[in-house]
Amino acid sequence: MSQDGYRTEHDSMGELHVPVDALYGAQTQRAVQNFPVSGQGMPRPFIQALGLVKSACARANRDLSNLDPAVADAIAEAAEAVARGEYDAHFPVDVFQTGSGTSSNMNANEVIARLASRQAGCDVHPNDHVNMGQSSNDVIPTAIHVSAALEAHDHLLPALRRLADTIDRRATELEDVTTTGRTHLMDAMPVTLGQELSGWAAQVRNGVLRLEASLPRIHALALGGTAVGTGINAHPELGERACQFLARATGIPFEPAPSRFEALSSQDAAVELSGQLRTVAVSMMKLANDLRWMNSGPLAGLGEISLPALQPGSSIMPGKVNPVVPESAAMASAQVMGNDATISVAGQSGNFQLNVMLPVVAANLLESIKLLGNTATILGRDAIAGFTVNEGNLRAALDRNPILVTALNPVIGYEKGAQVAKRAYQEGRPVIEVAREMTELSEAELQRLLDPRNLARGGSADDGV
Repeated sequence: MSQDGYRTEHDSMGELHVPVDALYGAQTQRAVQNFPVSGQGMPRPFIQALGLVKSACARANRDLSNLDPAVADAIAEAAEAVARGEYDAHFPVDVFQTGSGTSSNMNANEVIARLASRQAGCDVHPNDHVNMGQSSNDVIPTAIHVSAALEAHDHLLPALRRLADTIDRRATELEDVTTTGRTHLMDAMPVTLGQELSGWAAQVRNGVLRLEASLPRIHALALGGTAVGTGINAHPELGERACQFLARATGIPFEPAPSRFEALSSQDAAVELSGQLRTVAVSMMKLANDLRWMNSGPLAGLGEISLPALQPGSSIMPGKVNPVVPESAAMASAQVMGNDATISVAGQSGNFQLNVMLPVVAANLLESIKLLGNTATILGRDAIAGFTVNEGNLRAALDRNPILVTALNPVIGYEKGAQVAKRAYQEGRPVIEVAREMTELSEAELQRLLDPRNLARGGSADDGV
């Protein structure tokens, strides 16, 4: 041990100094020195997945009589402690590292080996024991899939379902509240707020279905393929047995990939999942922008709803309150769309037997899942659940809406209807007043034909009610 807080470690390239209290060794230290790029380490869910994978492989190697049981158990217990987050401070490798993620794989191997050596009372080697039957080339793709599956199952999908439930509840509450429909941001025929919100709920639930349809490809793991997909240096049963351990530990039906050559050389499953995340982000941005428009004003905008007041909106204009949650949701959605572009570029970087942008795929995919899960939670809880409806503003806009004349088309014709609408708009009068003057329809007929609630439910001139 040197006197300046470092110890001397060695690997196949020689000696170098490592912080004296670090659990990792020489290969991790080389990566720290080689990649001072972003200061952003690999995400916590990815480290969790690495720990789970190392534990599963150790237990599988034990059952296959490849590892001494005491050593295997020590590795598994150390790896599970890593998965729980007890040693995150010892995973310093930057996201922008070697494209295979070898530095992160060796980081895990070195930390787990040191912890297991203490427990087993013997030397546990990072490569020979912790990495037995494995390669970075199958471990890192596996960790991407395991971490994405766990985060989707445990965080994102429940958050989206809660959001859809919240929207459905508000839609039921507002099913009889009629508002002006808008197309091209221009006045259109009436809808109810319940109908409007039902469209939001359907978007969110369709997003859940899209994600669920993609996850079976994420559940297929590369383990057992080792360096190039052939399984060199691995027991033929290692991948399947390790998947079984992972499935039992997580409750997720992980299984060996049908083609390990595809699983190593491509990231198509991650690209597919990212594309579905992008679709969910598009839906989120649509919801957020609708809420912003509906809340706009309160005097010079639409002012249809009032979102919960969460914080002061201006450092210079007293009393101003902004739609901060929808704005946050829109920004998070934009980030997810950008992450998808990165993942798409990374996905095509599978050259022959290996994709060489694995760490950035992991980081962006996991960030997208996290952002959308958190956004769904706050959008439902802090915006949609608590907004109030300004029914006076809704009624005033409906009364002045000249497009209601559309309901008269079957009776007076399109041309006459256009004349009524144009005059009503020019004179700022309710369409029913102008129609009373310009048509021979009775007051009762006009009241029936132009009833916004009836129109919102598809009522027409042919209806007898």
